[in-house]
Amino acid sequence: MGETVSFCGRVLTAGELNLVRQIIADFPRLSQAELAYTICELLEWRRPNGKLKNPECVEWLQKWQQQVLPGLPELRVTKPHGAHRLLAGASECDPQPPLRGRLADYQPLRLQLIEDLAGRRLFQQYIQRYHPLGYRVPYGAQLRYLVRAASQDVLACLLFTSAAWKMAPRDIWIGWSDPARRANLPRVINNARFLILPWVAVPHLASHILSLAARQLSTDWLAAYGVRPLLLETLVDQPYTGTCYRAANWIWVGQTQGRGRMDRTHSAQGSSKNILLYPLKSHWREPLCPFPSPQVCHASIGEIP
Repeated sequence: MGETVSFCGRVLTAGELNLVRQIIADFPRLSQAELAYTICELLEWRRPNGKLKNPECVEWLQKWQQQVLPGLPELRVTKPHGAHRLLAGASECDPQPPLRGRLADYQPLRLQLIEDLAGRRLFQQYIQRYHPLGYRVPYGAQLRYLVRAASQDVLACLLFTSAAWKMAPRDIWIGWSDPARRANLPRVINNARFLILPWVAVPHLASHILSLAARQLSTDWLAAYGVRPLLLETLVDQPYTGTCYRAANWIWVGQTQGRGRMDRTHSAQGSSKNILLYPLKSHWREPLCPFPSPQVCHASIGEIP
């Protein structure tokens, strides 16, 4: 390379620099701001107060793109600068009259991919107001959906994001080596939020939505990011057990250690979560594991203890 590469006075290792190159190559449709957020999250580039060094990372990417990094996309404005809040009292997400009955009464369901500002704001309001975990700005690649009934009523919300960097039960079950994981992680997608709105009580709705999403997501993700996913993952907080996921044939593979999705320093503390996976193709393991780990484990469906 000819010279060392540093960020804010810290020299990057070859592995860290290769990871930056890989993120840029795998997600060419992310803006520079989104790339910076993803890189800072993965490499733990934070200020003493815990906030990510996004502005510095954007400048760093622009500085180094000609020398050592692939070409970067043009910087596009994705949101206003400065602090912003969710409007918790927005009337469009106020509780609605109960929706009950048979699933057939609401079909065909439509997964509306959110691509406009008004839709994103409505989605954020629903998640912030009604999901137990609230809304957090997701890092990296992401797609949001509103699930609408034939009547156009909104029944549910779905958020898909980039996968967790490392999770031992998932990685052992997949059977990939570290190089295979680093190379193919963009083909694993995380279902970060799934919300059935609290006034909706329709039997079998949740598992049916998950099945619809599994069929539609591959095409939408490929169109948005140029990567065709092969596997879905989700983390279910205890005491929930992911009943609707298992009804939709998701596979339980173990539990997290409670350090969070992106904890690379083994220092964060949190609650253990159940890990569930869903293959999107019948022959998904071969392209994910071109060089499988010696510990490859072709596990069957697990049982939550």
